[in-house]
Amino acid sequence: MLDIKKTIENGKALLVLSGRIDTVSAPLLDQEIKASLNGATELTLDIKKINYISSAGLRVLLSAQKTMNKQGKMTILNANETVMEIFEVTGFSDILDIEGAD
Repeated sequence: MLDIKKTIENGKALLVLSGRIDTVSAPLLDQEIKASLNGATELTLDIKKINYISSAGLRVLLSAQKTMNKQGKMTILNANETVMEIFEVTGFSDILDIEGAD
């Protein structure tokens, strides 16, 4: 189960996520991100309360990063140790701008 709280203000989109980003929830996240990117110059994903991310979730993040590379900046906030390890093993820690990792 994935919970998404979204705030968009002055071209800055903030999505606060909690739960799991897996095969079931990744399409929902993808839809929410795409809906947030129109005119956005900054996308911030606060994943402090994400306890699992699958390859489907990683694909969504990669797609969002590619889009934001063309129109602004994407930042991942508050990755916990488990998620950070997934980012490091997959090489996503080199692709994503990650701040405030535990």
